[in-house]
Amino acid sequence: QVQLVESGGGLVQTGGSLRLSCAASGRGFETYIMRWHRQAPGKEREYVAMLDTGDARSYSDSVKGRFTISRDNANNTVLLQMNSLKPEDTAVYYCSAVRLGHTYWGQGTQVTVSS
Repeated sequence: QVQLVESGGGLVQTGGSLRLSCAASGRGFETYIMRWHRQAPGKEREYVAMLDTGDARSYSDSVKGRFTISRDNANNTVLLQMNSLKPEDTAVYYCSAVRLGHTYWGQGTQVTVSS
């Protein structure tokens, strides 16, 4: 089992940048597929980015070219670098860890982009 804690959210102006971190505790971090999702008020949670154990990355069309996911296995951390932020990126951002059919979630961190 893995426990996840997100940080790095905040208030930023349109066009600004933020870097989110997701710190994982527990063993075997490098064997988990890591994902970021987000949930805006009144909307369903949506997929943002994924990084698998072989370092393959994928992104939703809405963030492709602006967001970058990466991982630091030595520090059990996954990052989400967010550039060129837009008001529609405002949401609570969650990281998740997936392995052997189990998905673990963090508590989320709020990102607010002002226009």
